[in-house]
Amino acid sequence: MIRNLGIGTGRRKTAVARVYLREGKGKVTVNGIELDKYFNIAEVVQAVRKPLVLTATDNKYDVVINVIGGGPHGQAGACTHGIARALAQVEPDCHVSLRANGMLTRDSRMVERKKYGQRGARRRFQFSKR
Repeated sequence: MIRNLGIGTGRRKTAVARVYLREGKGKVTVNGIELDKYFNIAEVVQAVRKPLVLTATDNKYDVVINVIGGGPHGQAGACTHGIARALAQVEPDCHVSLRANGMLTRDSRMVERKKYGQRGARRRFQFSKR
């Protein structure tokens, strides 16, 4: 039977990641696909692994992530947030270092909505004098 040690929900922009920590050798899967294959950008893969590397638990737990919504960078931010929350739940002594590196804080920046009478959120239609 598979037993989840910690569960964390991470959010960034419109992406939501559900993270499950299990005992293992450090394997990270995102939506059933290996981390390196799902996020094929090296910086993004490094960002997702950062909470595990920071707390020196990258070879201690297997991480299973289900992520929906957003693009690759938003999803990576959500995964990072979720992993940090799950780690803080399993190992409370890691909480201080995760908080100091800003991984437990939800990045609240969202896309500004489009306003009526405009082309975008801030962009106006071209003014015509005549």
